[in-house]
Amino acid sequence: MDARSIVTQSPEETIALGHELARELTPPVLVLLLGELGAGKTTLAKGLVAGLSAAPEEEVTSPTFTMIHEYAGRHNVARVYHVDLYRVESARELETLGLEDLLAERAVVIVEWGEKLGPAFRPSAPDRLIEIHLKTVSENERSIEIRAAK
Repeated sequence: MDARSIVTQSPEETIALGHELARELTPPVLVLLLGELGAGKTTLAKGLVAGLSAAPEEEVTSPTFTMIHEYAGRHNVARVYHVDLYRVESARELETLGLEDLLAERAVVIVEWGEKLGPAFRPSAPDRLIEIHLKTVSENERSIEIRAAK
């Protein structure tokens, strides 16, 4: 996936971007969504999950309390995991989630609040890690930077 910067003008455009990016994902891959509260991480995740034919957009919600939602993927993606680390406050809590198991699968793992994910959980192969930084520009406008981690 090429590094790029995009500005979306609405939640619908952010979801459409997720659909577009989903076509470029080859599992196993970890997608970190980074940005402040309200930056559009869940909105982009809706597009990614729907773009992977794992669930309709309206069924994708932030797993803030359950921490992990699991979806069946399309033909070349066994599973899609949507993880929300917002409520994780320590490395110990992070360890109890079983993320290592998810990352070992042929899956797409989408992590909101990826800032909280330490280096131990990141794949060693750079092509298996995508970082997406979202920033609020205005009420509906988002600046989105996509890059493979180095």
